[in-house]
Amino acid sequence: MNNRKIKLGITHGDTNGIGYEVIMKALADEEMLQLFTPVIYGSSKVLSYHRKAIDMQQFAVHNARNIDGVKDGVVNLIEVNSSEDVKVDLGVPSKTAGKAAFAALEAAVAALKAGEIDALVTAPINKDNIQSENFHFAGHTEYLQASCDAGDGSRALMILFDEHVRVALVTTHTPLSQVAQAITGEAVIECLRTFDTSLRRDFAIDRPRIAVLSLNPHAGENGLLGSEEKDIISPAIAQANDEDRILCFGPYPADGFFAMEQYRHFDGVLAMYHDQGLAPLKIISRGEGVNFTAGLPVVRTSPDHGTGYDIAGKNMANAASMRHAIFAAIDICRNRAAYDEAHENPLGKIYEARGKDNVVLDLTQQDED
Repeated sequence: MNNRKIKLGITHGDTNGIGYEVIMKALADEEMLQLFTPVIYGSSKVLSYHRKAIDMQQFAVHNARNIDGVKDGVVNLIEVNSSEDVKVDLGVPSKTAGKAAFAALEAAVAALKAGEIDALVTAPINKDNIQSENFHFAGHTEYLQASCDAGDGSRALMILFDEHVRVALVTTHTPLSQVAQAITGEAVIECLRTFDTSLRRDFAIDRPRIAVLSLNPHAGENGLLGSEEKDIISPAIAQANDEDRILCFGPYPADGFFAMEQYRHFDGVLAMYHDQGLAPLKIISRGEGVNFTAGLPVVRTSPDHGTGYDIAGKNMANAASMRHAIFAAIDICRNRAAYDEAHENPLGKIYEARGKDNVVLDLTQQDED
């Protein structure tokens, strides 16, 4: 990205939770500002309230009216709630907090799509109180899919990861009673394709190896405990191997797979449903995991925790996951730029670079001897 500083948008999330606390703690280190230019989409009044609540009065922000007023070397804040006061009621879910969370998200996504910021980090929202006529999605992933669709049929894929493991999900915020019917061969293959591409482009892994988990206990025991493995998942793995040349293996029973740390032998793990993959990931990551939305033309990460209502305003929130989400967004931007440059008609670049020699190689001629 021409070695310029990345402009990183950050949404404040639910204003009654720990969003501002983890944002301020993550950005308090001045060395962070040497890596990127942070642009918070939120409310200066709400930030001041949280700053006072956790005694971080020394934390300073530069208020910018729009992206043109953003400065390098400081924490910037673009006001998205200036037309009305946002009442803060720490630890209490409210429609006011949900409305403020959506205002920040909407403004930041618009800036992301317009190229005003290079990537987005979202603080946690409450998936219930953010619901409105304008937001009727199960979470950030689904909203970004609808808002940032590339138009090529690509599908947003939720990947949570830390330094040890990367876990993607076939179904995300699907009720458990509906998971089995959502597991189709097409869905599994589509997720494997997106996952494989993301591991190459976003994580800079040349030949990624993907483990696929089973849906049923003991991988269905050859149909005794469920037929999805025989009828859907195994055929999808075989097709992805044969037709797409994706190195994917399984299906593996989830309990033994994580208990025996088999994930260490793979670059990614495809789980069938939310808790199957994310419960062990969060135990492994110990509060330092990152949520990444793959499969879209934009880069978005977030910490892997929720709103933290129970500790809001108590100066107890750990900012490690937010800090890692910021670093991940920067790394993914850099990886994508490098990947795209390396795969952009390389033969054409070689020919152009050597064009001044005026030498044409004729491969139709046979050697005389």
